[in-house]
Amino acid sequence: MAEPATSVSMIEPPVSARFAGFAEGFGQRVLLTVDTEEEFNWDAPFTRDQHGLEHIASIVRFQQFCEEIGAHPVYLVDWPVANDDRAIEIIGDAVTRGKAEIGVQLHPWVNPPFDEDVTPENSYAGSLPRELERAKLSALRDRIERAFGAAPLIYRAGRYGLGPNSADLLRENGIKIDTSVRSLFDYTAQHGPDYSHHPLAPYWVEGKGDGTSEEQQDLLELPVTSVYRGVMRQWGRGLHRAERHIPALFSAFSRLNLLERIALTPEGVSAAEAIRGINIALDEQLPVLVLSFHSPSLAPGFTPYVADPSDVETLYDWLRTIYAHLDRRGVRSTKVSEIVQATQR
Repeated sequence: MAEPATSVSMIEPPVSARFAGFAEGFGQRVLLTVDTEEEFNWDAPFTRDQHGLEHIASIVRFQQFCEEIGAHPVYLVDWPVANDDRAIEIIGDAVTRGKAEIGVQLHPWVNPPFDEDVTPENSYAGSLPRELERAKLSALRDRIERAFGAAPLIYRAGRYGLGPNSADLLRENGIKIDTSVRSLFDYTAQHGPDYSHHPLAPYWVEGKGDGTSEEQQDLLELPVTSVYRGVMRQWGRGLHRAERHIPALFSAFSRLNLLERIALTPEGVSAAEAIRGINIALDEQLPVLVLSFHSPSLAPGFTPYVADPSDVETLYDWLRTIYAHLDRRGVRSTKVSEIVQATQR
């Protein structure tokens, strides 16, 4: 396959963001994304084989719950999950019935081919050599389509780890939407990307260099939703840069209610905080709110956010409260396929 003449780095803010226009009548909607992955020790070094999938059975309850509240989850599946018979049966059933969608999530350290050392830097797929990132992504995309009977159209890099070659490789694999950018967050201290200056609204990542049509080359970036709240919110991006040098700076602003960064997730964010963030996002006319969490949080003991059964119930209460608020605000649940259709160029 011929290499493109130039690449677009998705880890740099777009020079001039080409914000995506949506079809008339699309309104404001919400997309529920689930990083559907193996369980591992978040405080230990990455390994190829020290992980589990005990929580997969908990997806049955979660899917039933989503159907009851009108949510339409997108399961962003990684290699261990795509090779687990229970996951294929449970998630595949929801996908077949049109009650959920499937997507790709790449954890390089557990995804063949295993040609790299297991290091913190290599845990970001975008940090790998181009051909190795390509091989891992293609193997996973093809496995997901075989296992679940549907071609995935959306991608999230594990640990939000995009790189300079990711955009080209996603296009090669037929991906229409990337949702790896976590706007307002900087992961450079962990060898990862800096998204602190990326747009909040969906935008087009330009295609370059192989002479095909613009529609074929463009890739929609759908950032994971986070917002700033407080009287100092207009300076939030700059202040988070300063936090690298003065770690206590932002926490002090947050305690004084001067500046608060709110991610739309049940993991570490209360429902009251999330509702404040939702209201800001809607007032800013964001067309799609992207909620996210990790599938191991559906069972106790597998993530730092869910230690016991009561924490599981808190997660469900969070989702119930958030979707009730969204309903009051006139925000409908959406699907990847609907977003692709509404943004066709």
